[in-house]
Amino acid sequence: MSRNAKIAVGGVAAGIILWIWLPWWAALLIVLGVPAAAYLALDPSQRRRLRRVSRREIGR
Repeated sequence: MSRNAKIAVGGVAAGIILWIWLPWWAALLIVLGVPAAAYLALDPSQRRRLRRVSRREIGR
């Protein structure tokens, strides 16, 4: 299993556990808020690089 697949499986497992233990709105806030906060924490140059890589992978 690739590294990205392991991360995805862990994220899904964490999401399911949060969904069970927390109210749905709190779990949704965490699932959407953590990646958004991580993106906003990047420098502008890192954001440009991330967008460029993402576009390149989409256009394969």
